[in-house]
Amino acid sequence: MLALGTFAVGTDAFVVAGVLPEISADLQVSIAEAGQLVTVFAIAYAVLAPVMATLTGNWPRRRVLLAALAVFAVGNIATALAPAYGAVLATRVLAAAGASMFTPIAGATAAALAPEDQRARAISLVTLGLTAATALGVPIGTLLGTVATWRGTMWLVAALGVAAGIGVALLLPPVPAPPAAGLRERLSPLGNGKVVAILLTTVVAFIGIFVVNTYVSVIVGAATGGSGMLLAVLLFLSGCAGTVGNLVAGGWADRIGPRRVIAAAMAVSALNFAVMPWSTATFAGAVIAIVVFGLTSWSITVPQQHRLIAAAPAAASFVISLNASGGYLAASLAGVIGAAALPFSPAALPWVAAVFVVAGLAMSEYANAVGARR
Repeated sequence: MLALGTFAVGTDAFVVAGVLPEISADLQVSIAEAGQLVTVFAIAYAVLAPVMATLTGNWPRRRVLLAALAVFAVGNIATALAPAYGAVLATRVLAAAGASMFTPIAGATAAALAPEDQRARAISLVTLGLTAATALGVPIGTLLGTVATWRGTMWLVAALGVAAGIGVALLLPPVPAPPAAGLRERLSPLGNGKVVAILLTTVVAFIGIFVVNTYVSVIVGAATGGSGMLLAVLLFLSGCAGTVGNLVAGGWADRIGPRRVIAAAMAVSALNFAVMPWSTATFAGAVIAIVVFGLTSWSITVPQQHRLIAAAPAAASFVISLNASGGYLAASLAGVIGAAALPFSPAALPWVAAVFVVAGLAMSEYANAVGARR
């Protein structure tokens, strides 16, 4: 049920990009203005995740999850009914508020329910919803928006949120709230150098990952020849590979430790980005590059959450919410950085991405060194 909730959240976060032409035509705005719906959602999520984690810190976990899904569903219903562009923007903030409450608490709840030696695997099952959203939810939502209307896509996302809420209410065992703590105590993990370094690792590395994710149609343009169908095939393969990478990373993080999994994933990812200008010259090469991209990108998320919980177990929900904020902040920055690099050459995009991933790897190793000193 937690994975179904993250599937709904992931579909909502990513599917708007697939129905931008329909939104643009219906609301009578440009494609660029319609694209700001994605930006507003990402920024609102990044800002609200730690705020909502603090405000609901003393609530029982099931109550937080149900409230989050209710806000999320209402936000998407409001989006589907909004008559004008300004109203749609406002409803995306409401939907992001619910999403920012749900995803971090879902991961922390899964970790709390699982035995310690299976914690990373439990987190990976919840994160599976996000990877499945990229492989299935986004294509289905995009198809629905094309065949029917983009508002139908929003109704679909709202229905997924309601279904997850019913499942959480009926099936999730009670998980008590963490001990009561004041704002200073909740913010205390930010005084832990290892926690800060891990969070910076997420931001830096995922700037590189989202540069490729955001501009993937440009990067693989030579391989697809501008065909939307071939691009959809590549995105589907990336989502499937990400699902596999997510599950495998969870198991390996339990066995050999999250640091080694992160280091291996980032090293392979940087190498893959470095050779993308050549590997994506043909469709067969693009398939390999995109599959490796999906595998490595989603192999980082779960071990990062595992490291944060281990570094600050008393503030697990808060630090995971900060990590989620870091990911969405990276998505926002990646759009700007990629736009600045694009005029030079499409080949510059994966090279820029490789630089950020290498910097993320260096930050990850620094986080381990800080932990060793402590």
